[in-house]
Amino acid sequence: MLEGCRKDDRKMQEQLYRAYAGEMLSVCLAYEPDRDDAKDILQNGFLKVFRNINTYNGQGSLKAWIRRIISNTAVDAFRKRQQNLTLRIDDLRANNEPSEDVSDPLICQDLLKEVEKLPDGARMVFNLHAIEGYGHKEIAKMLNISEGTSKSQLNRARKLLNEQLSKVG
Repeated sequence: MLEGCRKDDRKMQEQLYRAYAGEMLSVCLAYEPDRDDAKDILQNGFLKVFRNINTYNGQGSLKAWIRRIISNTAVDAFRKRQQNLTLRIDDLRANNEPSEDVSDPLICQDLLKEVEKLPDGARMVFNLHAIEGYGHKEIAKMLNISEGTSKSQLNRARKLLNEQLSKVG
């Protein structure tokens, strides 16, 4: 399949897309809760995958390589939306981590639903830090913000999530 994609074989590209699209749409929805916009990000991401498939050198899994492209595409879409806006940052203190076991699939689903409700900046930083594992320095560079803003947005996201989850029960 990979070799076919490298040769621009449309059937192989369709197979690759079908194999990973569902999971990658979930990644897009973590960054963009509007389903139509998330689908646009997915399509743009896969266009980048097919354009750059020759750069995949086999180190690491193909799925991880695709996920990184999709995540970066989502970040790019966020940056474009935010170009003319300034992120408002509230001075917030760090909140305690939730004490529940977040490895429970039901808790994870509830948490992801609440993450979708976060303001754009807080949601983006939360996803990049807590889900993708980026550090504040990397996030700051990706989003063209300061490290302090990244940390503040993460704290804001945590505070809002704690408030939202305490309302849910």
